[in-house]
Amino acid sequence: MSVVEIILGVLLLIASVVLIIVIILQEGNQQGIGVVSGGADTFFSKNKARSYDAFLSRATKWFAVGFVVVVLALNIIAYFTTPADTAETADSTSVSQVVDATEAAAAE
Repeated sequence: MSVVEIILGVLLLIASVVLIIVIILQEGNQQGIGVVSGGADTFFSKNKARSYDAFLSRATKWFAVGFVVVVLALNIIAYFTTPADTAETADSTSVSQVVDATEAAAAE
């Protein structure tokens, strides 16, 4: 593993954890739930909630884009740094050679 892959892996881990936290912090779109719980609908509370929800919405979008970019970068790096024929470079014996050796051992 190269240093770039390690850095991107750490960034991916951080982005995924932050994305999960930001999504969990968002409130649902349930209308009228404040009436049931006795919450006061003042002008200040409505605008405060909107700005907080707007911030969480923007943060979710940015972290999701960052997550996708890091995943794509890791896949591109893995594609171009990994040998194309990993099985052939690891073991150069062919299947026919293995079968021939097995048949020869069985014949003895």
